[in-house]
Amino acid sequence: MILTVTMNPSIDIAYPLEHLAIDTVNRITDVRKTAGGKGLNVSRVAHLLGHPLIATGVLGGNFGRFIEARLDEDGIAHDFTHIDQESRQCIAILHDGGNQTEILEAGPTLSEADGEAFLAHFDQLLDTASVVTISGSLPRGLAPDFYVTMIAHAATKQVKVILDASGAALKAGLTAAVKPLLIKPNEDELAALLDVPVDKHDLPALKQHLQDPLFDGIEWIVVSLGAAGAFVKHNDHYYQAAIPKINVVNPVGSGDSTLAGLAMAIDDGASDETVMKTAMTTGMLNTMEAETGFVDPTRFDDYFAQVTIIPQ
Repeated sequence: MILTVTMNPSIDIAYPLEHLAIDTVNRITDVRKTAGGKGLNVSRVAHLLGHPLIATGVLGGNFGRFIEARLDEDGIAHDFTHIDQESRQCIAILHDGGNQTEILEAGPTLSEADGEAFLAHFDQLLDTASVVTISGSLPRGLAPDFYVTMIAHAATKQVKVILDASGAALKAGLTAAVKPLLIKPNEDELAALLDVPVDKHDLPALKQHLQDPLFDGIEWIVVSLGAAGAFVKHNDHYYQAAIPKINVVNPVGSGDSTLAGLAMAIDDGASDETVMKTAMTTGMLNTMEAETGFVDPTRFDDYFAQVTIIPQ
């Protein structure tokens, strides 16, 4: 079973506008509010595809109760710890022919006791899990190596960890004694980690970048190539996972959906090819839907068959 971790969940609010007018009133008739945060997108996709999971993290206040109610409505199993602060809201204004303006709250500030309470809860949930996904930013108040501590706790119970983080939290995961099974950096995150320019379209150079000693001990590295699919390193093997041309409706959440595919296939003990094809399919299916972190399971087999794995 998969345990999905979202330490800083949100109510994601989408405001579609034909035109965003500045310094005046904009009236909205169609509002979408979902249980958001990268890990909850992972949860929703895995649930829609019938894979067992539990979603966890930290919630608080009325907004936290709203998030749990939405998860209940969707039938997604969850088990969070709670704090005496409000969880956050994140607003996306979709306007002017494809533009997206986002307003993201930082969220609550956790105490050391809040962090310790979550770790104790996490340890209990690990007894039910075989794969953990850790997604998104850490709340304020927690140290950048908090995910490293979680990865070490998981390792004591032989639970695999997929880490989708950035900045100091990702760097800490790469330099720790106990490392995650898989990371999914994008082009900019790779450049920041290595302090060199990175061109995701130059596959030979990308292959060289992923051989940097910084990545020693990381079994899987998955780098999105956008419309070209992904470049993947698994141990000493390198692949391009090529995808067909598709009609993109909403690309937001496609990285989280890709992560859901990776987690499901790895949890199933699938072959390299199936892991990559599953991940590319879930990512594609999300981009074809208006709702973020959503896929149509009836389309899975068709698009799975159209993914091509090319050894590099």
